[in-house]
Amino acid sequence: MKKLLAIVLASFVLLTACASKENNVPNEGGAAAEGTKEITVWAWDKVFNIGAMERASEAYKAKNPDSELKVNIVENAQADIIQKLNAGLNAGTTKSLPTIVLIEDYRAQSFLQAYPDAFFELTDFINPADFADYKIGPTSLDGKQYGVPFDSGVAGLYVRKDYLEDAGYKVDDLQDIDWKKFIEIGKAVKAKTGKALLTQDPNDLGLVRMMIQSAGSWYLKDDGTTPNLTGNEALKEAFETYKELMGADIVKVTSDWSQFVAAFNSGEVATIPTGNWITASVKAEASQSGKWAVVPFPKLANNPNSVHASNLGGSSWYVMNVDGKEAAADFLKQTFGSDVELYQKLVTEIGAIGTLKAAAAGDAYKKADEFFGGQKVIEDFAKWTEQIPKVNYGMHTYAVEDILVVEMQNYLGGKEIDAVLSDAQAQAETQVK
Repeated sequence: MKKLLAIVLASFVLLTACASKENNVPNEGGAAAEGTKEITVWAWDKVFNIGAMERASEAYKAKNPDSELKVNIVENAQADIIQKLNAGLNAGTTKSLPTIVLIEDYRAQSFLQAYPDAFFELTDFINPADFADYKIGPTSLDGKQYGVPFDSGVAGLYVRKDYLEDAGYKVDDLQDIDWKKFIEIGKAVKAKTGKALLTQDPNDLGLVRMMIQSAGSWYLKDDGTTPNLTGNEALKEAFETYKELMGADIVKVTSDWSQFVAAFNSGEVATIPTGNWITASVKAEASQSGKWAVVPFPKLANNPNSVHASNLGGSSWYVMNVDGKEAAADFLKQTFGSDVELYQKLVTEIGAIGTLKAAAAGDAYKKADEFFGGQKVIEDFAKWTEQIPKVNYGMHTYAVEDILVVEMQNYLGGKEIDAVLSDAQAQAETQVK
């Protein structure tokens, strides 16, 4: 991951999307006409998402050796996919659009609600109950299933065992803790080792996002459009916790993805609270093998709804309402929609933890990882995936977060928390509709 896209893209996405809510997008042929035996897929990230689709294509061919279906996979940057989809759909045309497209879960409702006729319903092709519950909200609309859930962004707390031990703690001491205990441990680690507890980028509120989802809350109400900032107790506590972290002198401030990765690869921080997709980057520093463990995500100390599971990121596959849609839907049904063995290959070869529940029973999910001291980390992540609270990410996640990034700095600078959230609510009500 997969660093989440620049927030500035959100404004364009939502403005262009909302402008065309009433468009009835005609079926103009798209990437593949019926009977041409070819479907086109758009996705980003050559190793992760493209790699997953390549393996899915191989699995489909193995199941259907006589099929002439060709899967044409086209790599685009996520920003380019968003721009191209909006340009075409806002103009009321599906010409030159793909048959299958990967869309980040935080952005899915922006497309589904703005262009309801542009996507092919998949209710008859997959069973939503086969997937982690939290993935169904972003991928469905009005009781109809449009997306095939793909990877889990299930979060965990990666910890350096050696630093903890130097400060008098063991991994067991971090099992099922809350953020107050986490900060307490961080202070001890900093005092004993000189190491920061974690990193934070002031322009990225991913940590806040994980905190509030752990309590089943979001920036928007259940309708997915109404801002939910004032009176949002989970968000208020997340802000207060963030400020406590920053004020404890246990955070290393970073400004981009490379600095983030360098901080833990070089041994400058003791923990990484984030999505499981960071595993490959952690393991890239082979000299640290055996020094890391992963424990459940901390919960909010004062929120009774908060659990030790959350999410950051993740995406799903969608079929455009173009010629070739039935072939594309059947392809997804036979691969990402049901193929347990495919998911074993994905988790083994590219580190992609799927959200198909049955996949967790496979051998690859139960394998011990020597880098993490023999811990069965994939099995743990799969278990936590099923515990992630379901929330409606809605249409405006990034637009609201753009407002909150500024207000967070105001809060750290001394502005009262209630005023911070009240002002953010007023701005959000004006800017997102």
